[in-house]
Formats: sequence, structure tokens, C-alpha cells
Amino acid sequence: MTRWVYNLAIWLGVLVAFYGLIACSDSKSRVEKEYVVRVGDRILTVLDFNKAFEIVKAAYHHNAMQDPKILREARLRLLNQMTEEMIIMKRAQELGIEISKEEVDKAIANIKADYPEEVFQETLLENAIPYNSWEQAVKNRLLIKKVVDKELAEHITITPDEISEYYKENYQGEGLTSDFEDRSININEVIIKNVRRNKLEAAYKSWIQELRKKYPIEINKAKLGKIVAS
Repeated sequence: MTRWVYNLAIWLGVLVAFYGLIACSDSKSRVEKEYVVRVGDRILTVLDFNKAFEIVKAAYHHNAMQDPKILREARLRLLNQMTEEMIIMKRAQELGIEISKEEVDKAIANIKADYPEEVFQETLLENAIPYNSWEQAVKNRLLIKKVVDKELAEHITITPDEISEYYKENYQGEGLTSDFEDRSININEVIIKNVRRNKLEAAYKSWIQELRKKYPIEINKAKLGKIVAS
């Protein structure tokens, strides 16, 4: 698998989750019989999960997927990720946050720019993902980012003391080698980026836990057992 196909497969693995969330809302009887997770009017079926996992497996070494423990952990990790994404989309609905066509078009142009056109099209075909569904999935991904930015990222502040502390803990006394051999790299910018990411990750954990309490999650234990045991 080439670098382009590999990276695009991982990207599609994230997006196909949303493709499933969209597609599975068409039939109410199917929802009642096949859902594994439900958050409000959004549901995830076993079939949709399996489609997503088949693509996400590209991020793992083949031998790792032969280990039942690693396989189970990977499935549960993806299921948790998809559940959190359903919760955040529910939050977007409550806040009235939307994504414009212009935002979607720009994001798609940026994604396509990273891959040869034939690789992009072939990967969609190989994974049986209609282009319009993939486009909607991109829109949903942008929506989640916008919610996280509004609720968390915009409120994160970084003080000089935090920058200094991070420098002392990670670089002082060890020399600036691998990451900073390129003189064009600004060490302060790198530190600020890392501190911001760490603070965002910490804030996200408590934030998503509060949302889990706010939006009840229904789990179909019988279907969950099939996913875990697969």
C-alpha cells in the first residue's frame, strides 16, 4: 500500500463512521433491531461499525490484528470514538452550530490536494463510499471541530510561566537537537502549540464526560457483545 493510499484509508476510516451515522437513520424498524449505540435521534448499527472498522484497521500492523486482545481494544476504542462524535453532533444541534457550503468546499479542496486524483477516486470506490456521502461526512467532521473550538479551544489561554515550565521539563539541559536542528523553527511556537494541545486534551476529557451525562446514551448490550466478540 502506498503512502497516499494508507493515509487516505485512515482518513476515510474516520469519515465512514459519519457515513454510517447518516445512512442508518433511514429505517425506524432497522434502528430498533440493529442499533448498538443511540444518542437521541442518532444511532450506530453493527453493520455501520463494521464498515468503519474494516477501514480503520489499515492503521494497525497486520500481525497486531491477529491478537484477540489488541483486536478487542481497537474495536472498543473506535466504538468509544464514534459514540463521542455522536454526542458532539448532538451538542452542535443544541447550540445551533452549522457548516456552510463554502467551508465544506474549501476543506475538500485541501484534502484532495494531498493525494493524486486517481488514488482518491480509487480509494472511495474500493471502500464502496458514494462521493456525496463522503462529502456529507466531511461536513460532519468540520462541524465537530467547530463545536470543540467554540466550547474549548477558544477559551484556552497560555501564560509565560506555563511556557517556561514546559521548556524546563522537556528541553532544558538536554540540548535542542532533533526537533530544532532546522533554524527556521521557532521554539516558542512549538512549545505554545504543545502546551495548547495538552490543555485542550485535558479540557476535552472533563467536557465530554459532562456531555455524556447531559445526553443519555443507549447501549444495545446484545449487539455490543457481537462487536466485542468479533
